[in-house]
Amino acid sequence: MRKLIFGMNLTLDGYIAAPGDDIGWSAPSDDLFQWWLDQERASEMSLYGRKLWTTMSSYWPTGDQHPGATPAQIEFARNWRDTPKVVFSSTIDEVDGNTRLVGGDPVAEITRLKAEDGGPMRIGGATLAGAAMRAGLIDEYAIVTHPVLVGGGTPFFAAVDGWVKLNLVETRTFPGGVVLTRYETRR
Repeated sequence: MRKLIFGMNLTLDGYIAAPGDDIGWSAPSDDLFQWWLDQERASEMSLYGRKLWTTMSSYWPTGDQHPGATPAQIEFARNWRDTPKVVFSSTIDEVDGNTRLVGGDPVAEITRLKAEDGGPMRIGGATLAGAAMRAGLIDEYAIVTHPVLVGGGTPFFAAVDGWVKLNLVETRTFPGGVVLTRYETRR
């Protein structure tokens, strides 16, 4: 059975995007970017909601060709292109590269993917991750908290039907006062 990991940058007040989908507050340090690259390398598949897919696919297919791209950004772009991806959306008609589009029930498809043999999968996008969270499908949360308050926007955590108990498995600090906390779901 595959492991499903939900990890994102978020503000101290719990948002992954400020109003207007603004993520300008989340520019990572080199150390944090390298940590995200290591996480992506360890994943066998990425699951995206439409908004996050649109953001990622607008930059990373050619991110290694941008002037001034660092070695880590070059490697991230290459890894991003090579990693199989599933996009869950009923509003877009096509995706490219090694990406598959799913327009049906995301919980059913994520459940099916988790039941397969294979390495870890990462899930991103508040709406998609919220559906997986409510269905009890997320095995690990990687919360990268930035020291900024934005007062509203897109929350990291969706409303859940009951308590979700977690075990702390890692804490780490990064430059600029950024703190990683990683939790596994108690089963």
